[in-house]
Amino acid sequence: MAPPRALRDLTLTLVAAVAALGSLLFIAWKIYFRGTGTGTDWSGWWERELQELREREPPGDTVPWRQVLVLGLDGAGKSSILHYICSQTARKSIAPTYGFNSAQLCVEGLELDLLEVGGSQNMRAYWQHYLSQAHVLVFVVDSVDRARLLTARQELHALLDAEPQLPLVVLANKQDKSNALSTAELWEELALHTLSGHREIFLLPTSATWASLSTTNSVLHVKNLLVTLLSQS
Repeated sequence: MAPPRALRDLTLTLVAAVAALGSLLFIAWKIYFRGTGTGTDWSGWWERELQELREREPPGDTVPWRQVLVLGLDGAGKSSILHYICSQTARKSIAPTYGFNSAQLCVEGLELDLLEVGGSQNMRAYWQHYLSQAHVLVFVVDSVDRARLLTARQELHALLDAEPQLPLVVLANKQDKSNALSTAELWEELALHTLSGHREIFLLPTSATWASLSTTNSVLHVKNLLVTLLSQS
């Protein structure tokens, strides 16, 4: 009989694989049933799907489309941030994302597609596949989780090495906790001072809770920053 840790690792691997496969199958399904005669032509299917995303506005609609890629380690609060940015409705608890989560937001003449990819160790292997289509990277950090700050820094810098020009918004989340690291401390811990001066970098304190929506740590400040930043791109 396999030890419990081995079973857990196997389960996590299977969950990550199923989530990734499900995303790809969904895209393939859309292509097959699109009715354009390309259902059996798999040559360049991924490029066609990305092109559809870029041009999906109705004819005559000039609303710009921008993708916001939301990443961070599991438990950082990514799903809660997306919830309060898009709905501002009270929730007692928000389930974590084990695969993919997407939300759409039309604001200030922009159509924003916020794509969250789960932050478990297995899912991180897929992160870089989504960088090329993103207009901005939002990286969420648990300000209380000191034990995994090094892992968060390593994962973040690996992403930035892959896309040297991509604008970066780091969210120092869970600032409502008494033992949370400050933004100044996280700037050093994440080695943001070592990044190239050619990249736009923002570090915001956040607290993804209903009670914090009217405070200086409100995620609504993130929404305003994204609109301002993407309106210029």
